[in-house]
Amino acid sequence: MNSLDKKEEKERIFSEPFAEIGPKMHLLLHTGQLLMENGADSDRTLRDMMRAASFMGIPKDRIHQHVMYTTLMLNVNDDRHSYTEFRKCTKHGVNMTTLSAVSKLTWRAMAKNYSLQDFERQLDNIRKLPRNYPVWLTAMGAGAACGGFCKLFGGSWLDFLLTAVCAMLGFLIRRVCLGYGFNTYAAIAITSFATTMLAWSTQFLTGGLNWYPLIACTLFLVPGIPLINAVDDLLNNFIVSGMTRAMHTLLVVGSMTFGIVMAIRLGGVTDFTAVGLSAAETSYISQALAAAIASIGFSIIFNVPKRLLPVVGIGGIITVLLRNVTVMELGWSQAAGSFFGAAVVGVIALRAIHWFHTPNIIMTIPSAIPMIPGVLLYRLLFALLNIQFITSSGLLDGIRSGVEAIIIIISIAVGVAIPNIFIHRYIQERKLENERRLLAKRYNEE
Repeated sequence: MNSLDKKEEKERIFSEPFAEIGPKMHLLLHTGQLLMENGADSDRTLRDMMRAASFMGIPKDRIHQHVMYTTLMLNVNDDRHSYTEFRKCTKHGVNMTTLSAVSKLTWRAMAKNYSLQDFERQLDNIRKLPRNYPVWLTAMGAGAACGGFCKLFGGSWLDFLLTAVCAMLGFLIRRVCLGYGFNTYAAIAITSFATTMLAWSTQFLTGGLNWYPLIACTLFLVPGIPLINAVDDLLNNFIVSGMTRAMHTLLVVGSMTFGIVMAIRLGGVTDFTAVGLSAAETSYISQALAAAIASIGFSIIFNVPKRLLPVVGIGGIITVLLRNVTVMELGWSQAAGSFFGAAVVGVIALRAIHWFHTPNIIMTIPSAIPMIPGVLLYRLLFALLNIQFITSSGLLDGIRSGVEAIIIIISIAVGVAIPNIFIHRYIQERKLENERRLLAKRYNEE
């Protein structure tokens, strides 16, 4: 086929919605699978798939999608035909580099007039991208994240160091469990048990039980992004996906709690969830440093591009300091302070996406993660697991902690999503205008 024939064939494929419909649907589902399996919420998955469909010449009124946490369904129809295909999403994790790369690809495909083969090759390249950080550095990121939490709770820098070491070893233990094919929740329970025992054993080095490492050492396991995505999905009317994410989150936190309870029972530790977590006596400079360390640590776990680590660190400082100032100086509730911190970063990120050329969630979610109340969640589950032994007041305190945690999580999710909530139509119209401009340019060139 000569170059003229190839050009005519390309024009036919993109001008006729149902030309090569099989490969087009396959690529759309491949796009959605990459997003869903790497930490995208359902709204982002749907939006990027629709943008890819526009690149392929499929009218928006001819395509229908049903997004669930484990399954994607795609239907394309005309007056005479209907084509339907499913795709399972089985391996869920968090990879911010993949999310950013897929988003950029959907825009680049229209701007550079890719063929279907070009688009497929680029998707495969994204899927095969190695992680930005080696295993040992990711383990150190997990340690730094938990150490930052420890310091945010009011622990000392010695507590920070002990927590970081225990969490780093715990991360490696979890990796070994998953490498041997253990069930995901069993691996989490084993990891939380082993990590808590490591934190408990630090008393033989320091001469006394170290409470803050016990509390913070397993927090790298807290499913912060699934928590936020669950709330996002529910708020955006993806009810089934949101409920599935919420159930997954509860199973993860429940597995963590089971491992922790087993460890503290074996170690003869009393209910350490009653330990105060106030940072009122910690300086704002110390809190800012801890917030930056925690945000960058989680960013390494989430595989955020290296160039954005300082940006996320600054975002973490902003969210935590705003929360602390509003709570400790102005007397706001924890939920209100968390909402305000997340909302400010969400608004700043709306502008920053043009500075750093990356989706806003890459900057907002890792910045807000240090405010996730993981300890409050497993206080609730700890109370439920010990319901036969605790007093009615203890059970009530556990329930109160759980309700407070849920309110804080909703506040963070809504705060991060503030731009989409209040100026969603403007953002969508601007993106649609960019799509129309790029597609018009492509057809004019053809």
